[in-house]
Amino acid sequence: MKKNIFLLFFVPFLGLAQTSEKGMVTKPFNNESRLFKDWSITVGGGAAFMTNADVTSFYDGKVNWGWNGFVSLDKQITHTFGLSLLYTKGETKQKAYLNDAAGVGHGYTKFDQVALLGDVNFSNLMRRVDNHSKFRWALHGYAGIGLTGYKTFLQDNNLLSKWPLYIEQKMNVGSFTYIGGAGLKYNVSRLLDLELRALYLISGDEEFDGGGWSRTAPPGYNLINDSYTDNAWLFNLALSFKLGKHPDHLRWVDPLQDAYTKASNLEEKFKDFKICEKGDMDNDGVCDDWDRQLNTPAGARVDGAGVALDSDLDGVIDLNDKCVTTPGPIENNGCPK
Repeated sequence: MKKNIFLLFFVPFLGLAQTSEKGMVTKPFNNESRLFKDWSITVGGGAAFMTNADVTSFYDGKVNWGWNGFVSLDKQITHTFGLSLLYTKGETKQKAYLNDAAGVGHGYTKFDQVALLGDVNFSNLMRRVDNHSKFRWALHGYAGIGLTGYKTFLQDNNLLSKWPLYIEQKMNVGSFTYIGGAGLKYNVSRLLDLELRALYLISGDEEFDGGGWSRTAPPGYNLINDSYTDNAWLFNLALSFKLGKHPDHLRWVDPLQDAYTKASNLEEKFKDFKICEKGDMDNDGVCDDWDRQLNTPAGARVDGAGVALDSDLDGVIDLNDKCVTTPGPIENNGCPK
């Protein structure tokens, strides 16, 4: 384990060592230099329910099922964060009891939403360093803002029996909404992801459930709940089509795994590496693998190539030179006559 950690620590310095000789080499970050896919198109659909409202999809122990469908263009910024341009269309169905005269009011809300959605990949963000399993499942968190246009219908047995209440909100600045939720993705293949997603739509409007134009105006449905915003849950099954020529999508890339792979390759490369494979026959401290003088006399100082030192270059090594710094003939032990 310590060896792996050391090799992992050593990886960045290999890059520095390689670039130090040639200088810093830079190049534009474009489609040619990208290593991963980072675009996708997602389509999905499922159920929609009006929940935190006056007229809701859950009444008298029964569920009034609605529907929704969406399409989004997704851009992965990093391995943990992405952005989506999302279009959603759907319809909720809801009921509420106002009084005995009105009975049970029933209606619907048809809505369209365009939103910019942030996507945080929690599984990639919190993945353990010792998890070397195949990266197949990922938990995502979503949050965003958008514009929502809608049309509502509400009818009961009293005021709205002959003249149902219709409300229409155009998609403009006044239809500003919030959306957030979570999703569980599965990496099916290099081209396809499957996801279960739940999103919570916060309308910020009292009229989103069709209960009336204001809290005080007839017929009075907006007084059933104290909340001033009607919200809805959207549950979807989605398919994400990953675009691009690269084999892997950035959302499924684990940088730690990449680093460990490089460390493992280094370990494998140098697994059989031996220092002084041929030994040091003359015991001069320089391996025979690169010793240029294999028979250095015992006790002689040597240079990095294993050659005995001759400081005054008179042909007599310092070990036998009586005058180390003064040149002299060999027959006089390296001293001048």
